[in-house]
Amino acid sequence: MSLKRRTALLGVVAASLVVSGSVHPARAAGPVAFAPVAAWGGNNFGQVGDGTTTNRTNPVAVSGLDRVTQVSAGRLHNLAVRQDGTVAAWGRNQSGELGDGTTTNRSTPVTVAGATSVVAVSGGNTFSLALRSDGTVLSWGTGGLLGDGTSTSRSTPAAIPGLTDVVAVDAGTDHSLALRSDGTVWAWGSNGNGTIGDGTTTARRSPVAVPGLTDVRAISAGTYHSMAVRADGTVWAWGYNGHYELGDGTTTTRLTPGQVPGMAGVTAVSAGGGHSLALTADRKVLAWGYNPNGQVGNGTTTSQRTPVEVLAGVLTVSGGDNHTVAAKADGSIVAWGYNGYGQLGDGTTIQRLTPVRSNLPARTGVAVSAGSQQTVAAPAWIGTPPNGPARAWGWNWHGQLGEATERDQRTPVAVPDVPDAVAVAAGYDHSLALRADGTVWAWGSNDEGQIGDGTPNDRLRPVQVRGLTNVVAVEAGAYHSMALTANGQVYAWGDNHFGQVGNGQQADQSTPVIVAFQAVRIAAGDNHSLALTSGGGVQAWGANNVGQLGDGTTTERSTPVGVDVSGVVAVAAGGGHSLAVRADGRVLAWGYNVQGQLGDGTTTNRSTPDLVTDLSDVVSVAAGGHHSLALRADGTVVAFGLNGYGQLGDGTTEQRTTPVAVADLTGVAAIEAGDSHNLALRRDGTVASWGFNQYGALGDGTTTSRNRPVAVPGLSAGVAISAGWQHSLVAEIAS
Repeated sequence: MSLKRRTALLGVVAASLVVSGSVHPARAAGPVAFAPVAAWGGNNFGQVGDGTTTNRTNPVAVSGLDRVTQVSAGRLHNLAVRQDGTVAAWGRNQSGELGDGTTTNRSTPVTVAGATSVVAVSGGNTFSLALRSDGTVLSWGTGGLLGDGTSTSRSTPAAIPGLTDVVAVDAGTDHSLALRSDGTVWAWGSNGNGTIGDGTTTARRSPVAVPGLTDVRAISAGTYHSMAVRADGTVWAWGYNGHYELGDGTTTTRLTPGQVPGMAGVTAVSAGGGHSLALTADRKVLAWGYNPNGQVGNGTTTSQRTPVEVLAGVLTVSGGDNHTVAAKADGSIVAWGYNGYGQLGDGTTIQRLTPVRSNLPARTGVAVSAGSQQTVAAPAWIGTPPNGPARAWGWNWHGQLGEATERDQRTPVAVPDVPDAVAVAAGYDHSLALRADGTVWAWGSNDEGQIGDGTPNDRLRPVQVRGLTNVVAVEAGAYHSMALTANGQVYAWGDNHFGQVGNGQQADQSTPVIVAFQAVRIAAGDNHSLALTSGGGVQAWGANNVGQLGDGTTTERSTPVGVDVSGVVAVAAGGGHSLAVRADGRVLAWGYNVQGQLGDGTTTNRSTPDLVTDLSDVVSVAAGGHHSLALRADGTVVAFGLNGYGQLGDGTTEQRTTPVAVADLTGVAAIEAGDSHNLALRRDGTVASWGFNQYGALGDGTTTSRNRPVAVPGLSAGVAISAGWQHSLVAEIAS
């Protein structure tokens, strides 16, 4: 066993990737890189999903929920589609709208019983809908609104009879719309204000065609009105119009669809409580209707008779009862309107008449959904995102930069053969990239099999890791590698002298092997591994000489063991320590602590998790060789532990046993810790770096170490980052 392997103490965590995409994910396919679902606002029924009933004015992670492809905020409950086609639900459940067979409110997600092969969901007031990949629709909750021809309530899903070939569904307060593949719209439910659009005010317990609507491409059901977009970009609306929500300049209710005058080039619509929104092809938001709380967003509280432009550069928009939220192309989430429950996510309960930025540290393409009192956000890209090449810089003695030489690089260079990276991971002297097609590619040192191509040969250019498909995340330890597939399967390969591959052996593995359990996140430390399970638990395996597995012992483990934690939403593994973020925003730490990297004010090792001192509102963590980072909900970063090269970024080289703020760093979306240097990805796609720089790992063109963050030049479209021992990686969106 080499001394290097025992002392490197490298910690690398995979960056979360959030990329933009379709509002309606029906029948889309392809690999996705996942971030956790976030929620904020009113929480009296647990609809924020963090295990409490405390209102949240800042975004918090929904407990144990990631690998999600779509979310929908009902009035007081929420739904999410997982990558495996199952559905999670949480919040109010008075009529069985959570679909778990009970009427018990849930403050953390539960699985909807029997809902499989689902591609989209929509939540109403006291009922829910799910669209399946075969074009059929499931419904559950309050009777008479389920489209099944009866008035019977159901607490578990059942298919709506006779409704097939559906490509989109939307649930209003008490009525629903379905868009079929032939461009027709069908509706059912309450109809007192003509929301069904069939020329009557008669409630419909089974779907009926909305007359006069053909070639429709998008639909939206509000509280008392409905909307549709046709292929020619025109908008049609019907139902209640007492507050100008139909956009025709009158207050005349319509029992059949009428065209909204003067609108063209529209791609999507959203019907709120009494206001309406439209998104144009050039990413502008138009709004009109009821406005006493500023939900139209034009700086007044006067209801708006006809559409006005309120915002540009928008990817998705959603109208709630009395507030509006939008995801912008620059990666920010903005909101406006009523804020009494904190549903705008700006840390206040102050009503806003124009858009304000929510405190969600996320990258481009978060999909948003507004309910009555709450807002939910999740990754939005379904299918293949338009990513560009991976870039690398720093130490290159083993070809870990992947550009066919062994020359160090002080600024980023493109990695050939990886033109479409969606995630990257840097080990001691090897690198990994996840491509948009779900395959994994690796390069650099391979003496322990960490490349995964079945050979011991170093690779100066990327080669494909054998036998891996449909991968959604990658991780690199010192000399071992990990991958997570869309169905939650964990794979590992490479150095296994401490059991860090997790297959019950200690022989190196030159190709991926399955670790025997499922996970939603993974993390690779120097010689140990972690995985987060869907229930918020943590499994650990590998080296344990300083308690880094957290099982109360210092016994090495070659198969996973449980860590005594719960409600965890993120994990990170470092040189000899581990970190976990709980749903309440607090951070747990365990393992090696001689340099204060556990942040508890001591230098005492811990073999079981303990809270980091005075640290809250955390959304993600990163563990380095002997230091730790934490990203807070407001986009700032704190650090603790060893600081000899300025890796804490506080302008000093003084070791810290409790968290200190990283200087001059705001607007951060993701963090990465290498052995003794760090990277931060900002919301605008730029990258900052600080710490040790002898080999150019900071990418600023010098070999000068930095005790404050500096900009990595030439990077403005980053979506994922990773820091290794002395080299760095980034994946970018193609320009």
